[in-house]
Amino acid sequence: MTSSPTPPGHPVRTERLRPGRTDYAGAVYGSVLAASVVATAGSAGDFPRLQLSALLLVTGVVFWAAHVYAQVAGERVVGRPIDLREWRRVARRERSIMEAAVLPAVTVAISPVLGLDLPGTAWLALAVAVAQQVFWATLGAVRAGASRRMAVGEGVVNLLLGLIIVAAKAALGH
Repeated sequence: MTSSPTPPGHPVRTERLRPGRTDYAGAVYGSVLAASVVATAGSAGDFPRLQLSALLLVTGVVFWAAHVYAQVAGERVVGRPIDLREWRRVARRERSIMEAAVLPAVTVAISPVLGLDLPGTAWLALAVAVAQQVFWATLGAVRAGASRRMAVGEGVVNLLLGLIIVAAKAALGH
């Protein structure tokens, strides 16, 4: 495994590197996707909470499958068939896209227990999606050995992206 060169003035802090995963791009992407689904989904239908939960989960699965296909097709060697092991490897690596939809979907499902009306449910699910987006981005930076300042910067950038989605929901009025 090769690493990209470190830009001048940005030393790598290897003492903070931990074994295991440092790439949380799928979780961040899946969280942005979940927030976007909540922000743009209307509340029409006989069972809006069930429909929103299903929409979150189905969208997560569809985008996960699309990413798996795109990665496998994009990485294949010309003239060589794609083997099943490669499909499995990429499917496991990209599963966080799909998993990121679970917590917002569960939030929607349990919202009646919390006494929330439908608008309150959507706002809570949106907050959960944005919070996990910020969390995964910050955790990825920390585990990759970023300085505290860089990790905070990752969190702030992702919070701003989430707030853009929040603003879109507010502008849509549903």
